[in-house]
Amino acid sequence: AAASGSQNARKQNDQSRIFSISSLPIDLCCCLRNFTISFTMEISSDPAVIRDSRECLIGSIDQGTSSTRFLAISDKGMIAASAQMEHKQIFPTGENNVGWHEHDPVEIWRNTVSCIQSVVKNLKGVNLQKHPFKAVGITNQRETTVAWNAKTGKPYYNAIVWDDTRTGDIAKQIANGDIDRLREKTGLPVSSYSAGVRVKWLLDNCDILRTDLNDPKMREHVRFGTIDTWLIYQLTGQTSLSDGAVNVGGIFITDVTNASRWLFLDLKKVQWDQGLIDIVCAPHSVPLTALPAIKSSCEIYARLSSSCGIDDFDNVPVAAVFGDQQAALFGQCAFEPGEAKNTYGTGLFLMMNTGKKIVKSSHGLLTTIAYQIGMDGEIIYGLEGCVSHSGSTLQWLRDQLKIISNYSETGTLATDHNDGLYLVPAFSGLFCPRWRSDARGCVVGITATHHRGHFCRAALEAIAYQTKEVFDAIYADSKVKLKALKVDGGGTNSSLMMQFQADIIGVNVVKPSVQETTALGAAFGAGIAVGVWKDIQELKKMWSVAKTWKPGMSQESIDKNLHGWQKAVTRSLGWIEYKNQSDDDSGEFFDAKEENVEIEIVNDSGGAGAADASKDFPWATFLFTSAITLTAGFIMGSCRQRKL
Repeated sequence: AAASGSQNARKQNDQSRIFSISSLPIDLCCCLRNFTISFTMEISSDPAVIRDSRECLIGSIDQGTSSTRFLAISDKGMIAASAQMEHKQIFPTGENNVGWHEHDPVEIWRNTVSCIQSVVKNLKGVNLQKHPFKAVGITNQRETTVAWNAKTGKPYYNAIVWDDTRTGDIAKQIANGDIDRLREKTGLPVSSYSAGVRVKWLLDNCDILRTDLNDPKMREHVRFGTIDTWLIYQLTGQTSLSDGAVNVGGIFITDVTNASRWLFLDLKKVQWDQGLIDIVCAPHSVPLTALPAIKSSCEIYARLSSSCGIDDFDNVPVAAVFGDQQAALFGQCAFEPGEAKNTYGTGLFLMMNTGKKIVKSSHGLLTTIAYQIGMDGEIIYGLEGCVSHSGSTLQWLRDQLKIISNYSETGTLATDHNDGLYLVPAFSGLFCPRWRSDARGCVVGITATHHRGHFCRAALEAIAYQTKEVFDAIYADSKVKLKALKVDGGGTNSSLMMQFQADIIGVNVVKPSVQETTALGAAFGAGIAVGVWKDIQELKKMWSVAKTWKPGMSQESIDKNLHGWQKAVTRSLGWIEYKNQSDDDSGEFFDAKEENVEIEIVNDSGGAGAADASKDFPWATFLFTSAITLTAGFIMGSCRQRKL
């Protein structure tokens, strides 16, 4: 009753029957692993920015992994108002469903509407009787994939999230021993997170979807899209009369940045390639009509109608779409070849603008499209390195180990030195530049003298070490030595981590005045499309520096730290054994995303409070007790050996 789904998928596990849970009772929802329920909305506004905006605002929809936000950006690049709502994280339980991660696409749309309406209401509360929005831009979590029926508007299945691992075996089958077999055309290795392999899984497992695709009359109504496509379809549609649906009849498009993450796109021609589609989706036949039309990142796609469910946005143009990391690059005004940014969110994502040149990677990076301004504009390409666990490592310390109670404690509890303790957060494998899915997380070098302060320090350092590896890989592929690294995301609130980052990579780390660079990038693109700003040079004038961290560590200390990290990484390898995997098989290629989760870390000086880190804390007691137990066992074992 919840939603249409696959009989095959249902058979795998009783819990996997839950495809859409927005209408299910709370007690049933709570059976899902790691499931949390949140109905709260965060709303904020800045009257000074609103008064100074000359009644000219750009709306930015920032749809991420954990939440949806709507921000009103002034013509001076400042945040006038915002609203944010979390959505449910669906983790179907069961031995066969480990690593599954889903979202309810209908809930995401409804949260988007709620955020927009809340911001408009808030603006009216500060004497703006009529909204001054000139356009709306969209930025989204990449690769998260939705399938729906255009006739009814009803999803066939929940959205499969970018970090879902169910497609691992499919990716291995497609790769057929060569993960780079499609790289020449796509710029991507065959991975478990590309949108295309999710399409393949949906076709394999959703009976209704497969039936419609094979029906000559229903075939033309099948739609596949990432979250940007889903939202634009809803924004430009009208109310559906079908149960389980919201809107129908919207335009069906995506932009070049999102299209470049499917494994279906020819990077040079910038168009869907039927041959690639057939390779990925075999034995199924997917027509081009089932895929969205590809547009530039900045142009007027359509104008909103009140029939979509948002009365206050009638006739406002939708004028920009970027994948989240490309939006952050645009928001950081990294418009010149060789300029780069690093986003510290759930994962970390270092992307460099390579201009009109397609730079092929031989060091584990992804070649992708950075942006295109207007359909006649030049395609700008980029190199990207992705690491899955950045802020989520701190979340693991908080939620799983209970070492900290909030993110800000990592800075205040962290010791001045790691004292030989390293944490490798390979929770789902090692990603760029190693791509070892057989790796798993580990803590090495631990002694009875270590306490939670060392764990905090090791977690922060691990983020910086992984950035260093991506940083070096970008140089190896591009031969461009970055003079500075622009940073954004919640992790930049940790002065300790940012200083260590500057020390390890050996260049200045620069934080901008406006941290919401992902939302800002979408707003910048929409503003250029409708003439609020005439060109990217005008955008550059609005970008400013909030803080700079300069390297100051000795080369001897750098080498010592990196040597310890490399040793720790080697200990994490080879933990997972795959079926039919040869000894020299390094495992499937993985990739990781980013989504900018809110990591509220207070500006810290590092080291403060570390001396009392183990006081009255059960984790320290656990470590001490474990060490004593192991030591006693060793001594007793030795005594028995001598007696014998």
